[in-house]
Amino acid sequence: MMRRADREVADPQQVEAIIATCKIVSLAYTDAEGITIVPLNFGYVFDAESNHLTLYFHGSATGRKMDAVKAANNALPMAFEMATDCEVVDDVVHLGEAFKSIVGNGTASIIDDLDEARQGLALLMKQQAGMEHAEFTDQQVRAVTVWKVEADYLTAKVREKPQPHTH
Repeated sequence: MMRRADREVADPQQVEAIIATCKIVSLAYTDAEGITIVPLNFGYVFDAESNHLTLYFHGSATGRKMDAVKAANNALPMAFEMATDCEVVDDVVHLGEAFKSIVGNGTASIIDDLDEARQGLALLMKQQAGMEHAEFTDQQVRAVTVWKVEADYLTAKVREKPQPHTH
């Protein structure tokens, strides 16, 4: 149960609107070195009917993240967070912050399927650069590692900026 349930966003369309305006997602996970968190660019697919989110990423085939995913038999538990429209609000009574955020957890895996990897890259380009139909050759897709986090659970929260009082 969210402490400030009045700020929870349950409408899937609103949830997707928040995700659509985010550019960075921070992923937290535990590996052989301990607990860590890393901010990344992402692409996504959100199914409003099932409230299911898949986040897509790309990067090098080597390094701490991919080592951790491989060590977890291609199923690494992760927590994620993304936020947008963050702004300090001074509403006389107390200092606060307006924000829209998504928090959740899921499972990271490396994508072996070429078509799914290509789709993941296209979604990344759409989210990061506004490119609607980016296309990639097989060689380009194979040149990077495309991976995903399938969300098991997510929650959205909004604190709107207070409207100025008019007298």
